[in-house]
Amino acid sequence: MRRFSVALTGVLLLLSSLARDAGAAESFPAQGRIVASYDVALAGFSLGEFRLKVRFQGPSYQMKGDGSFSLFLGRAYKSEGRAASTGQLKKLGPESTSFMVSYEGGGKEEERRISFNGGDVSDVTIIPAKKPGKRRVPVTQQQLEDVVDPLSAAFFHMQAGNSACDDTMPVFDGRLRYDLVLAPKRVDGLPSEAPRGLSGPMQVCAVKFVPVGGHKPDNPVIKYLSTTDRIEARLVRLPETDLYVPYWVGVPTILGSAAITLTEIEIE
Repeated sequence: MRRFSVALTGVLLLLSSLARDAGAAESFPAQGRIVASYDVALAGFSLGEFRLKVRFQGPSYQMKGDGSFSLFLGRAYKSEGRAASTGQLKKLGPESTSFMVSYEGGGKEEERRISFNGGDVSDVTIIPAKKPGKRRVPVTQQQLEDVVDPLSAAFFHMQAGNSACDDTMPVFDGRLRYDLVLAPKRVDGLPSEAPRGLSGPMQVCAVKFVPVGGHKPDNPVIKYLSTTDRIEARLVRLPETDLYVPYWVGVPTILGSAAITLTEIEIE
């Protein structure tokens, strides 16, 4: 079951990192609030829900998310997670100032905290502390410059050029440093079951996962995600803004297809 735990953790980390703002800060609301709920599923079975709250105050933003997940594979496995992020909306994208994520389940728990200075990582705290394994690819200080935290990356995306799917995002989650390369794939209409208040079309992106550091090269999840060409993100534009948010994200895994779907959204 350790393989299941590693795979699920890797999938959830990847799902939380599929968009980055590349537009102007003036396109965001100067003041407001967004509350969004996402269903998280694996192999067609719902694992639980992730709920995200975003508050804007001028160029500053505060984000908080929490989720609970469970899966039955001969026995019940349950986990809970929380995440928070703060930062500033800049012309070239969100600039993180802090990030926190914690989770517990399967008899294990962990908390990670990251501080940023001008977009560069300035401090990382992981509780409980653990020495990096010798087989892990080291993360250099240069690779921690001009990066974005996973929660900010998950929800801020602006169209630059002809498509919202034309971007490469450097992401650091406290352990893993990786790039997500987005490329335009097609344009779809918005499904009829989408939350009220949204309208299409959707920008559909092909996503490539490129590990940079902090990973074990022989990890089967990392190897699988870095070689597959079947990761897809569907972005939808919020009314009266230039802000795109993920409506659906699909990731093939060794356990089956994983997906998150936007089920509810409130915009003030």
